[in-house]
Amino acid sequence: MLGSLIAGLNPVAQGVLALSLAAVVGLALGAVKVRGIGLGVGGVLFAGLVLGHLGLRGDPHVLEFLKEFGLILFVYTIGVQVGPGFFSALKRVGLPLNLMAASIVVLGAVMAVAVFFFAGLPLPVVLGLFSGAVTNTPSLAAGQQMLAQMGASKETLTLLPTGYAVAYPFGIAGILLSMAVIRMLFRLSPAAEGDAFEAGQQARRHGLETLNVRLTNPNLDGLPLSEIPGLHDHGVVVSRVLRQEADGHIEVPHPDTRFRCGDVLFLVGTPPALHAMQLILGEAADINLKDRTEEVKWDRLVVTNTKILGKSVDDLNLLQQCDVVISRVSRSGIELLPSPQLHLQFGDIVQVIGTEEHIRAAAKLLGNTGKALQQAQILPIFVGIALGVLIGAIPIALPGLPAPVSLGLAGGPLLAALLLSRLGHMGPLVWFMPPSANHALREVGIVLFLAVVGLNAGDRFFDVLLNGDGVYWMGWAALITVVPLLVVGIAARLIWKQNYLTLCGVLAGSMTDPPALAFAAALSPSEAASVAYATVYPLVMCLRILAPQILVLFLWGL
Repeated sequence: MLGSLIAGLNPVAQGVLALSLAAVVGLALGAVKVRGIGLGVGGVLFAGLVLGHLGLRGDPHVLEFLKEFGLILFVYTIGVQVGPGFFSALKRVGLPLNLMAASIVVLGAVMAVAVFFFAGLPLPVVLGLFSGAVTNTPSLAAGQQMLAQMGASKETLTLLPTGYAVAYPFGIAGILLSMAVIRMLFRLSPAAEGDAFEAGQQARRHGLETLNVRLTNPNLDGLPLSEIPGLHDHGVVVSRVLRQEADGHIEVPHPDTRFRCGDVLFLVGTPPALHAMQLILGEAADINLKDRTEEVKWDRLVVTNTKILGKSVDDLNLLQQCDVVISRVSRSGIELLPSPQLHLQFGDIVQVIGTEEHIRAAAKLLGNTGKALQQAQILPIFVGIALGVLIGAIPIALPGLPAPVSLGLAGGPLLAALLLSRLGHMGPLVWFMPPSANHALREVGIVLFLAVVGLNAGDRFFDVLLNGDGVYWMGWAALITVVPLLVVGIAARLIWKQNYLTLCGVLAGSMTDPPALAFAAALSPSEAASVAYATVYPLVMCLRILAPQILVLFLWGL
């Protein structure tokens, strides 16, 4: 009955039904976890393989469009997500961790080249093993798209997901095995490593704090705020002052406000800077001006007004326009001092000090519309996708290749998203996407791609696994998984004395593997693994997408 009903559907309806079944079964399968480890969205690929093997497919043209559009959605939303952090991740603070993670990616690519030459496997199989061995689905998508661009046949393209599916199971287990080997080899205690990490963090942690200081230095009596020594050099903000000569009146200080001995200044800055300013100004006061809200209040306002995006704190000059002081700016969970050169971005949270009336005026100027942070702006999304498709179509002539190549539908939208999200805005167009909307589009995109890939490769996968060289492929994939992890992991601990939990975060991040991160995070209450994972994730995700495309360019002619 059901079979005849499905057979009676038109090809488009059959394709939609096949995609839906693959998504439902695959996501349910991916949600099953054994000791915290599961297939995740990769379950959709395996469900698609089974359904394709059973003969459930659809119109090939419709499926091909959905696969490519799903790929575009996926890589574009990844670029928007990691773009703001991608360039900052390359800065000096995270440079050692990113170098280690990048080394793992490069060594994995070198291992794939070695497998290609020594095992004599076809290039599509090697690309599939390379992607599955590191459990990175975007890598699979990029490799298949680049091969198609080079003129590979549909039959050849099905070898990629076959190799990916064969390598995937050990890819999940291999990273956990590598963590365990490093731990046993050096006889490490996760609890001790967590304590060492927290001790180091405490010594380096210079978050923004506040201090009430009573002015007792007679040399500063009568000086205006603009002439108080050390404030600018130490990056300290005076957000309010208690005037003793005005019967304890609290006010917002201006550059020309003159201080008198006995005044209490409320300072915002890093602990070392606050300590230095206390030595200059006087002594710690026994009163907390933050608790005195009857005259001067504080509030957090969100920057959503597109007209002020890109303006610096100095250009905006809220003190002059609204008579409020900016005490700090929070961006992506990081507190920043409001230096005059700091340029405001969409979604910044600005803490202001002033009267209720003046704070309302500042809120109107900044926007402060919470709904704007929850609504996805559709126009910039399609502008970015269109620009990405155009960038991906630009021909690039490389020596040794018979025809020019291009970034394609995987590289073009990714590059466009990275650049646009870094830019932040262009006139009224804002390249900000709420996390919930980004996650939804990203998941829809990858589910579409994996489902179609699985449906198209179903027949060949089971034939290779049961009657072909599937087990042989698994052995080579295992080498691609563990060799880079162990080489970099052992060197990082032995030579650079890297903290074990931080190292586990780097290993998980180098594979962009959330289950591995969950495993590492469970070793200790310390946040070391999560911090390292987040530090290397943006760069690694981009490298994982670019690596198979580079491999195709390098090995295609061979």
